[in-house]
Amino acid sequence: MTIQDNLKIAHRFLEKIGSGAPREEIASLFSADLEWHIPGDAAALPWIGRKFGRGAVESFVIESGELMRRMRFDVHDVLASSDRAVILGELATVITSTEKVIESPFAIALTIAGGEISRFLMLEDSFSVAAASQP
Repeated sequence: MTIQDNLKIAHRFLEKIGSGAPREEIASLFSADLEWHIPGDAAALPWIGRKFGRGAVESFVIESGELMRRMRFDVHDVLASSDRAVILGELATVITSTEKVIESPFAIALTIAGGEISRFLMLEDSFSVAAASQP
């Protein structure tokens, strides 16, 4: 893949997530053998930890819609290489069960192979996420 192709895939991902596209449509950007990883306390929220397959994306879309309200998701940069795109920004989210706010910078690294996202790694303030999920 070219750098431009990978930038387009990253922007398509952001567009679909931001527009509230159906979970299957978002998941179609990912490979069937996707490795999904958001390091942190896997007991805090269901999408944290290491998961595999497109089902991880579909579960994230469903569960995040039920368990949190997005206040802000600001993208500052989208960078790419021949096999990766990286999205840098800041987010603010309310955990609905506690009404606590998470504010955190983030980095999302997308590894891309064959026109699909094969690995998703999101880095955020995992301490704040865990604290906000606790009553």
